Amino acid sequence: MSRARSLTTTVVGVIAVSSFLMLSACAPEPGPSPAPTGSETPGSSPYTGPAVFVGDELDLLLLTPDEITELLPGSAEVGASSSVLEQISDGGGPTPVPAICSALFAEQSLTSVGSRNLSWKVPEDSERGTGSLTVLQFADEAQATKRMDQLVDAAGRCGTFDYNGEATFEAVIPDASENARAFAGVLTFPEIEGGRSTFSAVASVGNVIVQIWQPVVGDTAIDGEAVAELLLWRAEDARASLIDELTANPPEDEEDPASDASAPWSEWTVSTGGVGPIRLGDPIDEAVKAAAGAQALEPAFEQGPWRVVNQDGTASLLIQPEQGGTVVTAITVGNDRSLDETAQSGAALPARGDVRVGDAVAEAVAAYPGGTTVTVVSSGDDWYDVATRDGRLFRFHADRDVVDPGSLIVGISVEDATTRRDLVFD
Repeated sequence: MSRARSLTTTVVGVIAVSSFLMLSACAPEPGPSPAPTGSETPGSSPYTGPAVFVGDELDLLLLTPDEITELLPGSAEVGASSSVLEQISDGGGPTPVPAICSALFAEQSLTSVGSRNLSWKVPEDSERGTGSLTVLQFADEAQATKRMDQLVDAAGRCGTFDYNGEATFEAVIPDASENARAFAGVLTFPEIEGGRSTFSAVASVGNVIVQIWQPVVGDTAIDGEAVAELLLWRAEDARASLIDELTANPPEDEEDPASDASAPWSEWTVSTGGVGPIRLGDPIDEAVKAAAGAQALEPAFEQGPWRVVNQDGTASLLIQPEQGGTVVTAITVGNDRSLDETAQSGAALPARGDVRVGDAVAEAVAAYPGGTTVTVVSSGDDWYDVATRDGRLFRFHADRDVVDPGSLIVGISVEDATTRRDLVFD
């Protein structure tokens, strides 16, 4: 993909922080995790693979509207689950000291591959007026574990930190459960940076991070421990349900079709292994040669992709090496930017099943349901993401907001998202 985002710099996409509230003293105590539902078929062996949630399985981690309004005073009118994710990704703001504290207000979704979201109104907050719960799907358990390690580290070290003045994070970190971790707290910025306070709670299980965010209004307080513990038990319940489902219906890998390197691009397939004879994980020089284009253009910028163009210049492939390496991690057929001016010929490019460049994005959504629609505010890019349980990400780049019925596919990418580098805060 031609837009390389360096993840080794201070975090981008700072979440705006507001004010928040207190948990009602009468909020219900979260109960113990129920026993597994036992949906295994007779004689079947329990699933023992990684606990990787994908697509609509993320809904298992959501809280109910009643749980939200009972635990978060001032919350009202909780909406339905949504698969539409807005990313800001604009950077900016001071660098906190210690730097790890930026993890507490970083835009956690930037390296995720899927999400489900709830939002609600906070009528007493005149500045933002909303709260949210976001369930983020990462490519594998290792990525989510590392991110939670960073967040827990920040929660423990950032009781007081410098952010162009004294900032605080009043954290509550309950003991981890068997498979999940969680914490909660109130983040307050100095007056020079707005002086706002925000309540947040974070949990992790398997390949998922769950984040609650709500502005603090006035002197409202919250029982952060109750929220964190509820997230812990919801995570355990969700994991048990997932394991039951995968036991009853073991996951199956998508068949990776054979490809004919001598065939025209239009007969190649975008699959879990790559695009036609161009394979994810291959050395970049071998991949460029396998593309067999009329012209191969070296990266236009550091960490950028190679661009291979066909004979008449109507179509191109982008071959992206890993950051700082020479192994292919992503391949794009067509354009990878919503605002690229020249549309490419879908008839001359490989397809993902029956879906080609130039088709309506709605066709990709229908053919590959359960994905996430993403809008990036800072760049104006829009796409539809679908990730597999083994960390392959298929992205359908759109020429406009995906929810627009007239939205068209301008490019299709496949990526080994397990190779993504995490955000670096220190």
